[in-house]
Amino acid sequence: MTRGDGIPSISVPARILSGHDAAAELRAEVAGRVGALAADGRRVGLATVLVGDDPASQVYVRNKHRAAQEVGMRSFDHTLPADASQGAVEALIDDLNADPAVTAFLVQLPLPEHLSTVRVLDRIDPRKDADGLHPYNQGRMVLGLPGPRPATPSGILRLLDHHGIATLGRNAVVVGRSALVGRPLSILLSARPRDATVTLAHTGTGDLASATSRADLLVVAAGSPGLIGPEHVQEGAVVIDVGTTRVDAGLTGDVRFDEVLDIVSAISPVPGGVGPMTIAGLLANAVLLADHR
Repeated sequence: MTRGDGIPSISVPARILSGHDAAAELRAEVAGRVGALAADGRRVGLATVLVGDDPASQVYVRNKHRAAQEVGMRSFDHTLPADASQGAVEALIDDLNADPAVTAFLVQLPLPEHLSTVRVLDRIDPRKDADGLHPYNQGRMVLGLPGPRPATPSGILRLLDHHGIATLGRNAVVVGRSALVGRPLSILLSARPRDATVTLAHTGTGDLASATSRADLLVVAAGSPGLIGPEHVQEGAVVIDVGTTRVDAGLTGDVRFDEVLDIVSAISPVPGGVGPMTIAGLLANAVLLADHR
């Protein structure tokens, strides 16, 4: 490898930013808070709503229930058929909003195409919004006010902290503009005390490599397997791969891991990187909501 001034650089193996230890640390904190609430007579109850029988969504929901039970939360599983009407989904949400045993819940995304995700998320009581996706909670995030944060972005920040990766003054590029990851992460990274300078790239970005190759911190959440290769990263960058697409060989990310490994200074793997942090972030939201109630 050669530096820009033509002088050969010393290749240092990239750090692998595993999420397992960081997630375990956060789950332990959550378990302590759940126990403290229980001692005060307040139980944390996390519910999920799954519409349809998508295999990947079933796995995600199952993992969430297992994690919730491990930290001492009560766990409630609700499943509707893939052809459930908008009214049926909203009626179930109304029931969960009113159920005192449920202190937080989420609707597993994506929903079947005939359902309105916006209407579903808007129906959730913001005080029980485990995913932090209700417009009210998103607005509080933009204003820097307390509240649940989208689980994946908050998990990414926790992952960076666990591995001692600072964001202050960093040039960060986020690829992907979804309300689940890209947009909220760009807001959180640019806010105090993170103080990164953030560029948000997406499918409409004309020259993606030109944007991403300037990043000190590159977060890829495009849902496009293998989108990012050596031409997209600068030497020494930190890369966070949020992509989790299921292929015949298993889960694969948005970054061509093996091709960039010798270029970057640190990179999160798929699986085992951001995934565990997302579930831990969800649990942290659930106990936060229960505490506030």
